[in-house]
Amino acid sequence: MAQERVTRRLAAILVADVAGYSRLMEADEEATLTLLWAARKDIVDPAIAEHGGRIVKHTGDGFLAEFSTATAAVRCAVEMQQAMAASHSGASEDRRFAFRIGINLGEITVDEDDIYGDGVNIAARIEQLADPGGISISGSVFEQVRKKLDLGFDDMGEQQVKNIAEPVRCYRVLLDQPTAIDEPLPLPDRPSIVVLPFDNLSGDPEQAFFADGMTEDVITGLSRFRWLFVIARTSAYTFQGRAVNVKQIAHDLGVRYVLEGSVRKGGDKVRVTAQLIDATTGSHIWAESYDRLLEGIFEVQDEIKDAIVAAIAPEIDEAERERARRERPENLDAWALYQRGLAASSLITEDGFTSAMELFDRASELDPNFAPAFAMAAGVRLQFVRYFPVNDNTVLIKQAQAKAKKAMELDPRDPVCLLADARVHSYFGRHDVAISKIEEAVALNPNDAMAHYRLGVEMFHAGKPEEVIPHIDRAIRLSPRDANLGAFHYARAEGLIGLERYEECVEWARRSAHGPNPRFWVFAILAIALAKLGRESEARAAMDGLYAIVPDFSLSFARRVLSDFDQEKLGQILDQLREVGVPE
Repeated sequence: MAQERVTRRLAAILVADVAGYSRLMEADEEATLTLLWAARKDIVDPAIAEHGGRIVKHTGDGFLAEFSTATAAVRCAVEMQQAMAASHSGASEDRRFAFRIGINLGEITVDEDDIYGDGVNIAARIEQLADPGGISISGSVFEQVRKKLDLGFDDMGEQQVKNIAEPVRCYRVLLDQPTAIDEPLPLPDRPSIVVLPFDNLSGDPEQAFFADGMTEDVITGLSRFRWLFVIARTSAYTFQGRAVNVKQIAHDLGVRYVLEGSVRKGGDKVRVTAQLIDATTGSHIWAESYDRLLEGIFEVQDEIKDAIVAAIAPEIDEAERERARRERPENLDAWALYQRGLAASSLITEDGFTSAMELFDRASELDPNFAPAFAMAAGVRLQFVRYFPVNDNTVLIKQAQAKAKKAMELDPRDPVCLLADARVHSYFGRHDVAISKIEEAVALNPNDAMAHYRLGVEMFHAGKPEEVIPHIDRAIRLSPRDANLGAFHYARAEGLIGLERYEECVEWARRSAHGPNPRFWVFAILAIALAKLGRESEARAAMDGLYAIVPDFSLSFARRVLSDFDQEKLGQILDQLREVGVPE
């Protein structure tokens, strides 16, 4: 018979509890209970009744209520929070009594006097994301109320919540959104970012140290990318505990990007979430969550910090390139020209490299102190020589030397400049010097995936294939969605063929060959590995792929391209190319 009483319907579910309830009870149980009962009697019950809601049940320090519309639920929540704030305005910080509220719109199952279902579960999880005295809502609620209520909302991104398979889009209701009346700070001439203090969502005061440590470490890690303008910790912490719209932050600090994060401990595990937002548009660029065991808390903190920092840098880089592509030509500044140059060079085509050289040169002319523009102008010339050699490369090589030297004069501690200088030394066979330059770049910024990649490549050029794989693996681990991922895979294939691990080499070479803008050399590496495995027809197919890109590929062409290689290594490669039928 009970089954006949079960019904399902759509409802707006409101879940609330008292922030820091255990702490308050421990400090003064009687006073805390008095405050809770007064809040129910004077604020909660009247507000819910006024807005047509129904209290389903009280849950110790909180309650569960349902409403027929999302608008009614949010209006009720706002009224309750404002009334609570007013009633406790004179209380000391340690005796402040505040609800956290979460609201979701979804299907519920009604069974006698209770309600169940994912609609309720999601509301409960969202409530845990709310600030003390704050309100968090699901995306389904936001879509219903965003044009109906005169409120501000802060997009919290997709949140992975406990026992819910799919991430839930969440928004923070801004109860007291400040109005900007002063002029915003101008954006710097390079990407700018503020790392907001990571929220401690654990209810465990000890985790506040972990959250603060995570924030400081991410700020320090990002500061090592010299092309980033990173807001200092002291300014970032002025926003701690405040429900501020990211566009307001952009206004107050003069930044384009905002990184938000949270820490939640459960048992012996910790979950850290982070999201990167373009504060000028409110759009989300990147979001990720990290679940770790808390054994060795400092090691966990370092591991997650490295992962966050390494992920953010290429995401900002790609966002900046896209922004530069959208910019009108007459509005291009040195930074936009530089970003367009990076995009052009990634094409790995003769036209792409030629365009990149022009763009980097224009950027350095526009800003003669912009060291990375000189560095990349040098690097792309050496790439041109590597992939599209002519009988006389003298002019390009001399230009690369001069530009790399200028970059080092301007900023000898910029990893981009060190990598360009290393390329020049490598071209002339000075591999030990090149390796030391790249190692210096890695020491300056251990989270720079490109520096680790270049170190792996240089080890192969120097005839040290056994030292290639660890550096390439580190580059891939730091930036698994990098725009240069195909190059990372190709470099790994090079190291594997040097170690005569041909089956693995085929796997990684094919990953590179199937990616965007594959380098023609990857087809040569693939053909050599397949021939070593006796797979002749596949090797011939790989060579067809190479000739489709470079129809006149020959051993003399290879000699010109690989002139910077260790002579013993060069001889081995030429012999391997002969074995797959490459003509003299």
